[in-house]
Amino acid sequence: MNQAMRRKKPQKIEKSKSPLLGNSPQRKGVCSLIFIAKPKKPNSAKRKVARVKLSTGKSLMAYIQGEGHNLQEHSVVLVRGGRAQDLPGVGYKIVRGALDFGGVVNRATARSKYGAKKPKK
Repeated sequence: MNQAMRRKKPQKIEKSKSPLLGNSPQRKGVCSLIFIAKPKKPNSAKRKVARVKLSTGKSLMAYIQGEGHNLQEHSVVLVRGGRAQDLPGVGYKIVRGALDFGGVVNRATARSKYGAKKPKK
């Protein structure tokens, strides 16, 4: 028992859920392809997804949130972590209202997530 008490338990190393960002909260990248993907089984929709080449040279798939977007090939975007739950292989999201990516127009709720300004009264 004494030996067991003295020997420390090996600490588990927590694996990053967004490894391609490499210890940074966001990364800049360039869109190389914008396409529509279909979600996993119980859900049905047309999800907008972009293939982004990061400034580090790595390539990834990122989800485009919100209604409507102004992205096209060669658009410069900011990529953050966070997966689209019903899209396999999409583990990143694009920040709205940053760099070339505009915010959602006429958005009233959760505006900070979608880069929308407060509506004028």
